[in-house]
Amino acid sequence: MPTNAFDDFFQAEAKMFLLATIRIALAEDASDLTSMGLFTENDMAQAMIVAKQKTVVAGLPLIPMILEFGSEECQTHLNVDEGDTVSEGTMVAAIQGPALQLLKAERVIMNFLCHLSGIANLTASYVEALKGTKTQLLDTRKTLPGLRFPEKYAVLAGGGKNHRLTLSDMLMLKDNHIDRAGSISQAVNQLQTVHSPCPPIEVECRTLEEVEEASQCDIKRIMLDNMDAETAKTALGIIPKNIETEISGNISLDNIREIADLGPNFISVGKLTHSAISSDFSMKFIPLS
Repeated sequence: MPTNAFDDFFQAEAKMFLLATIRIALAEDASDLTSMGLFTENDMAQAMIVAKQKTVVAGLPLIPMILEFGSEECQTHLNVDEGDTVSEGTMVAAIQGPALQLLKAERVIMNFLCHLSGIANLTASYVEALKGTKTQLLDTRKTLPGLRFPEKYAVLAGGGKNHRLTLSDMLMLKDNHIDRAGSISQAVNQLQTVHSPCPPIEVECRTLEEVEEASQCDIKRIMLDNMDAETAKTALGIIPKNIETEISGNISLDNIREIADLGPNFISVGKLTHSAISSDFSMKFIPLS
């Protein structure tokens, strides 16, 4: 993963949401009365973050960001790069600074690192399953409230691609929209009339009849939603080459390769964010004074 990928991703609105989430996470813990009763402001300490399993690592640049909310005295050394796969026992980062600050930030740092690494690790498994196909792996908006941007960043760290970060990035016509407009073509025409210029449009299709209608429209992508393999194969044969294709719904590591072999441009998987198991890391704390 490029070294500047984190900074490139967390710009403007994304960075604003990230900083707000960090503030909330630190505020949730209130004051660390236990540590305050046993350490003084002059006590210094070192902390080492060690992987307890083989995993892809994501979220390391968050460590200094979290620490900066409490002190500018902390120093962070990252021993691996974002997106690296590390083995059990690897020290991924070392931190030195005021003991009170390290103890206050410990759980917030670990929660981010473990959660985002888990997403990146699961994503990498799906990307590996797609090797040799033309199909790219996409995430969805099935993310935890307030963690949309960090979770989607973790997908990138694992080698996947982002679908749409917000509702305004691409206009997606789903069953509710189509039912309201009366038909796919009417919905597309209405969107292109209301929005000028109109963002790219994706249509979610439930049947072959909907695929045939969507294929006649000026749109960017057609999503085949929850179709069985045979129906999806037929649908892909209907869609013209100038319209991108995406398959979604009930995708797992067990069937993603079979679905990719049908030839869609994209497969979107909600499990990347809503079902990833956190990776296991530990933080070892060493008082220095």
